[in-house]
Amino acid sequence: MVPLFLSEPNWDDETGDNEATQLIISLLHQLGSVIWSLMISGGRSVAQLWLCNAVSSISSISPYQQREIFMKLLTSKPKRRDLASQLLQMVFEKRPRKAGSVLAKKSYLLEKFFKGNPKRIMQWFSNFGDGGGLEHKKGAKALSKFAFANRDICWEELEWKGKHGQSPAMVATKPHYFLDLDVQRTVENFLENVPEFWSSSEFAESLKDGEIIFIDTKFFVELFVDLMYKEDFRDLWEIISEFLKEESFSSLCKHLLISLEEGEFCIFLELLCRYINPTKESLQFGNPSYLLEFMLYGYGDSKSFDNLLLLNAVIDQRRQLLRLVHDEEYQDENEQVKSIVSKICKSSSNAYTLVSILKECIKTKTTEAMKMLGLYSWVIYYRMSEECQTRESWEFLFLSNGIRFRKSDKYSLLHHEGSSEESEAEANDRQSIRRKKKKKSRKKRRREFDDNNIFDGLLDFDTSDSRLELQSGNESWSLSIDDFSTSWTIVDLPEHLSNHCLYTWMKWLASKQRNVAYGW
Repeated sequence: MVPLFLSEPNWDDETGDNEATQLIISLLHQLGSVIWSLMISGGRSVAQLWLCNAVSSISSISPYQQREIFMKLLTSKPKRRDLASQLLQMVFEKRPRKAGSVLAKKSYLLEKFFKGNPKRIMQWFSNFGDGGGLEHKKGAKALSKFAFANRDICWEELEWKGKHGQSPAMVATKPHYFLDLDVQRTVENFLENVPEFWSSSEFAESLKDGEIIFIDTKFFVELFVDLMYKEDFRDLWEIISEFLKEESFSSLCKHLLISLEEGEFCIFLELLCRYINPTKESLQFGNPSYLLEFMLYGYGDSKSFDNLLLLNAVIDQRRQLLRLVHDEEYQDENEQVKSIVSKICKSSSNAYTLVSILKECIKTKTTEAMKMLGLYSWVIYYRMSEECQTRESWEFLFLSNGIRFRKSDKYSLLHHEGSSEESEAEANDRQSIRRKKKKKSRKKRRREFDDNNIFDGLLDFDTSDSRLELQSGNESWSLSIDDFSTSWTIVDLPEHLSNHCLYTWMKWLASKQRNVAYGW
């Protein structure tokens, strides 16, 4: 039986074995060391990515706070060009018109974008209409409008494919004649001889929708980064500030944090911690990100960053850690984990085990206490994953830990004593009604098909509950610990229950620490 320790502890209980408690704590530290070595066996980047994903789930950060955090990171020294590049790609994708408005104000910078690049020239300037209702588009529209408005200084720079050029008057009446324009040579002439075009209102107008960015996003990322850090272009910084406030915190974290080196990520966490205060009167342990906020609240130096990576992995990446443990490449670590868990279970003989661990947690820092409880919850996760493989084993675990449950396929509600809420007579009555309905249904179908007796064999199929019984491994239950609100399968139960244990223990611990602080 796997004890989950979900009953309110008796803090005055002194019947435990202090030596056994110290042994469990020592074993938990050993387990943490083994798990840490597994986590960083392929480098620390994966563990950091896990933490990035977890941070993105925090919901208590306001739009103004997230803007402050990322703006301080962007403007701190040294310059965060990689972070800025990631952010600009988000802006280009989600707010291309905002980026286009910047280009429109700096249109002359695009001379170097087209110079010596015929492919870009043709992509942007060759979209002339054919006179059949299709208008000139993109750069073609800008080129034609500028050429008409400034024909006295640039018309002779237009190169035509035919034997002779076209006059402004002729092209004005027949705009499709622009289809005969040699676009590449014309634009190259403008690059050499018509600098006014590149800062003109006509060219700027063609850039406002930001579509040009997608011809070569890398070029424009580099251009915008230079506008940020070399020119300190205020209009661009205002767009970035607005974007950081409007975009969700989750989206910003998922896209931006992956670009940070470990030192930069630590700076981000320090900035984030300024806006986190999980020690409120209303402890929101139902919020999945609350425990992470509690962890971050105690964040300090690089050592605590390692603890943060470990604790987040133990709490938020239980399945991945278990896969690592079972990997053939780590057989030695697998045996170590199995041995340590076995020793912890042998020493956890009664309910006092958790009380004694919680009392030790009160004496330590928040991160150390959470590390201890997090590792113990992973021990429970490991045991359930290894030992509970059948429907019977799970239902025994529910009953022995006082968890009421409903089978999702039968909808019967069981008490922790194992008795059904419905009476035997009620169950028999319902079965009798089902049999009568089934018999009536078969007679009705026989009347419908008596001219076609090939279907007679189908009518005797048993449609009782036993036919609908789920195969082993696919069973699911609704549990009283979450008010029967969700159906949990064998695959998800270890994670759900170990999480519930940790939330429950942390709530008791926080309540006790608060009582101690106030002298209660």
